[in-house]
Amino acid sequence: MEKQEKRSNDNKRCLPSASIRAKEGEGNERKFILSFSSEEPYERYWGIEVLDHGETAVDLTRLEEIGCILFNHKRDIVIGKVNEVWIEKARGCAEVEFDTDEESEKIYQKVLSGTLKGVSVGYTVSAWETVSANKTSSDGRFTGPAEIAKKWMPYEISIVSVPADASVGVGRDLEEINGNNADQRTIVFFEKQLQINKNLGGY
Repeated sequence: MEKQEKRSNDNKRCLPSASIRAKEGEGNERKFILSFSSEEPYERYWGIEVLDHGETAVDLTRLEEIGCILFNHKRDIVIGKVNEVWIEKARGCAEVEFDTDEESEKIYQKVLSGTLKGVSVGYTVSAWETVSANKTSSDGRFTGPAEIAKKWMPYEISIVSVPADASVGVGRDLEEINGNNADQRTIVFFEKQLQINKNLGGY
């Protein structure tokens, strides 16, 4: 029984070497384990952004309660659901399951074949910590200059055709809503902020 549980846990485990992989086992044909966020620094026009994945930083409530999978962040193209979401090794991870309607099936087959590999997440930020150059954050984990998202909430996960950043780690796109002043980085300002993870290949 112990060995069986260990295999099950290994099957769920979200490793940093890829952002999406098929879940093994009978009955899991339409399920995938994916990584949707990390602490990789990203340069925005106002400075370096880091998403903190500490114990109290990420609010997973929305994904846990009504989490769904979109295609290219289009809210009218829902292609699946979030079965489970968790933080592991400073990464946001989820088990997702594709729906069976025609549009979802098309995306599912492209993910299964490896044609679509990009994973992205939309999120809002409610609390920041500004870390000056050569200084460290209050918890000693990050070195400035950087803006650390200390409280943030992912609100949807997308399968995307063209990730914004093809480099290792994380990239983000920002659709500006109100001005460009760093002091205006509120939840409303980041309502359409997107974080992109590049898929590095299969496990």
